[in-house]
Amino acid sequence: MSAGRQSLSFRQRSVIPGFGLTFGLTVTWLSLIVLIPLAALVLKTTELSFDRFIAIVTAPRTLHALGISFGISFAAALVNAVFGTIVMWALVRYDFPGRRIVDAIVDVPFALPTAVAGISLTALYAPNGWVGSLLEPLGIKVAYTPLGILIALVFVGLPFVVRTVQPVLADLDKQYEEAAASLGASRGQTVWRVVLPTIWPALLTGFALAFARGVGEYGSVIFIAGNMPNVSEIAPLLIVVRLEEFRYADATAIAVVMLLTSFILLFIINRLQQWTERRTTES
Repeated sequence: MSAGRQSLSFRQRSVIPGFGLTFGLTVTWLSLIVLIPLAALVLKTTELSFDRFIAIVTAPRTLHALGISFGISFAAALVNAVFGTIVMWALVRYDFPGRRIVDAIVDVPFALPTAVAGISLTALYAPNGWVGSLLEPLGIKVAYTPLGILIALVFVGLPFVVRTVQPVLADLDKQYEEAAASLGASRGQTVWRVVLPTIWPALLTGFALAFARGVGEYGSVIFIAGNMPNVSEIAPLLIVVRLEEFRYADATAIAVVMLLTSFILLFIINRLQQWTERRTTES
């Protein structure tokens, strides 16, 4: 009965016509831009035997590069989820001098070329840079280390969290927070029980976007990473190295592993987001 009702609702005419045309264009465009290139990538990998594929993706250098890319991208997304939420909260809930300027600065990583960002961060955190020269006597080395990669990915991923969560918090009326306070809720309880459940799905989306950007980031990372194999080499750089060596099948094998791993992680995050939205709606 429910299936028939869903089928009937699917066939109902919309006030705005054109579903067939727009749906067909959507499928065609996504196929040309996304599905066909990814399918070609997978087909290229089939040139390798299974044993050769396993040997490539389990090589120590490959595993370390993949671990650097995914591990640090995940850590950077977590950092951005926390501090991006704090930045977003200040921009939405408080009016202070220069707020518009701060709001515009958040978008700088969007517009700034990644190579420029990488050069700027390297000059800043190098041992002779403004910040690096202060950290060097403390034994903290940022440039040409995994820590430098983390800073670069935090830099490029911050806007994804802020801009994803900001509209949701802006739509949340302050009266809900005031009502919770009038009922005796503490500030922590108000944030945990009123604000966080509302922004949580959007926060997960921002986290996923920041993570995905970090995994595929190249330009801003290679300058500050140092690109030392088994130390600070990221997976996208290793793919470029294999291409320069004319080992195209090897490069595609690494790319397929990145593709599948990213898809699985993003699928899990998406399902968690949907589950959170259902819980929020039911409550």
